[in-house]
Amino acid sequence: MPEVPSLVSLCIDTLARQLFLRDNDHDDDDDDDDGAVISVIYDLPFDLVNTLITRLPPFALLKFHLHMPFQDQIEEGFSHDELTNKRKRGRDWNLNTIWRNFFKLRWPHLIDQMQPADWLQAYWENHLQNCLDEAAEIALVPSFNGYLGNIQIPDTILKHIGFGERTNHSTCDHCKLSYHCLRFGSHASRLRLQNVLCTAETSDLLRECKLQILVLRCIRSKEQIDGLCKLLAQHSKTLTSLEFVHCTISADFINGLCGSMVTESVQRHGIQNFSIIASNFLEPCAVSLPSGLVSFLSSGRSLCSLKFSDSHLGRSFAKSLLVTILNHLPRISVLDLSDNRIGGWLYDVNRIFASRSNLCPGNGNSLQMLRVLNLRGNNLQKDDVENLRYALGHMPNLEELDISDNSIEDDGIRSLVPYFVGAAETCSHLSHLKFENCELSHDGVNNLLDALSTFKGPLKSLSIADNYLGSQVAGALGKFMSTPIEVLDVAGIGLGSSGFSELQDLIKEEVKLVKINISKNRGGMETLKFLSKLLSHAPRLVYVNAASNLLPIESLAIIFSTLKSYEGNLEHLDLSGHIWDYQQDRVSIDTEFVHNGKPRLILPLPSASIVPYDDDP
Repeated sequence: MPEVPSLVSLCIDTLARQLFLRDNDHDDDDDDDDGAVISVIYDLPFDLVNTLITRLPPFALLKFHLHMPFQDQIEEGFSHDELTNKRKRGRDWNLNTIWRNFFKLRWPHLIDQMQPADWLQAYWENHLQNCLDEAAEIALVPSFNGYLGNIQIPDTILKHIGFGERTNHSTCDHCKLSYHCLRFGSHASRLRLQNVLCTAETSDLLRECKLQILVLRCIRSKEQIDGLCKLLAQHSKTLTSLEFVHCTISADFINGLCGSMVTESVQRHGIQNFSIIASNFLEPCAVSLPSGLVSFLSSGRSLCSLKFSDSHLGRSFAKSLLVTILNHLPRISVLDLSDNRIGGWLYDVNRIFASRSNLCPGNGNSLQMLRVLNLRGNNLQKDDVENLRYALGHMPNLEELDISDNSIEDDGIRSLVPYFVGAAETCSHLSHLKFENCELSHDGVNNLLDALSTFKGPLKSLSIADNYLGSQVAGALGKFMSTPIEVLDVAGIGLGSSGFSELQDLIKEEVKLVKINISKNRGGMETLKFLSKLLSHAPRLVYVNAASNLLPIESLAIIFSTLKSYEGNLEHLDLSGHIWDYQQDRVSIDTEFVHNGKPRLILPLPSASIVPYDDDP
């Protein structure tokens, strides 16, 4: 028999329904009345108000939160002690935690990626993004020819915020995109817009926003460029980050961008992070840096991050970009030119540095502030790496270097070894290195590891994944693991059982590893023996990827036994990619091996759905 609700409970539910969800029954927005009503309720006994707010849906809680009577109360006759007591009550309710719980309930897959100071803002920002994404899906239908603001938000979204009880939304403003943009836009500082939303109407819909971060996708037509320019001009004073993905970059596009952000009255813009990713530069923009883009970048004295990735850019473009950086952008700390075609660019870089050194020694001839350089997938050869060695001398504060997916081979890596040897004797800032899929052999990598093993800088992570090195690299790798390295990726390097066996023997003292990826190495049971040894000598280890290592089904019982007695900090062990036909109770696994509500142990899918991993070179 269901529990009979108390009179207090019924009264509280009625208050929540009638006083806070009036927008569900009315199309007005009388904030003054809301504030007056909430102020009266706020003075009820603490336990009653506390019970009330725990039963409010997000929209009702927003009204309560925004009208909490903290402001101007000393002038209205409240003593300092009374006001302090009220604020303490607000802290006791911990509304930020309630908003976090709402966020987790609605977007559980995003909660670990978020660390906002204000969960109220995060909630309504993501809500508005969901509304815009739904509107874009509707507006993309060829037959759509109405106003964006009149697009109906589906019940699946409305019910999340408290509008789910009413069945007929067709005549209500709160069902329209315009209502959500204007009502919740003030909480949105970052948004992602599809091309179909880049219209003059969108600028009006988002007028309440104070956009700081804006991601634009698939901008191609003149109409979309014009709508984008109006939106950028409207938010030019607040925008700090612009990202364009899958866009067509033409001269009109660049000129419109510059004209929107840089006016005659304001010769500088406040963009700090600028990215163009997986886009198509039309001729002549693809050949060299367009003059409009030079003007835009030159006006960005606050620019600290530039990303031109996967856009088929050539050597001349990269050369012009470097000149612009050296001339106008002294604060650049992140430069990402990955997945382009800039082979030979590093030769140009050194010629530029040399000419500037001769003309103006010590002035403007280095990238003093550069911390991150990403040259992944740039068709670089071993000669390019020889030039990179000298270019790195002009980047004294470099912390992260990625030259993965370039066929630099052993000769290329040997060209860099003298740089690392020199860096080992100085106060180098290098902390993250990636040499994935560079067609290296054990000879070249052994030289690299020997140099890095004496490194005195704060080297924290290294990836040499997807180079077929074989078990011959195990000796140098074992010595390197005794350094303060924290993150190590050796996936798919062909260690085999003999390589894991040698690594196991080389672990004799505590290692500092926090994360390690040993997947795709065909180690069999020796993988498990190495892992057991590592767990006992790596107290800080939290993440292990040991997938696709040909572990037999017999290893499963050993793994269970090891983890049950394990007292370390391991949060994630990936054993997927094995063909195991096991009958272990998944419920017990999911409840026994859990960390913060997430499984610590990632097991293979049923054997019928597994495709064996093939890493034959």
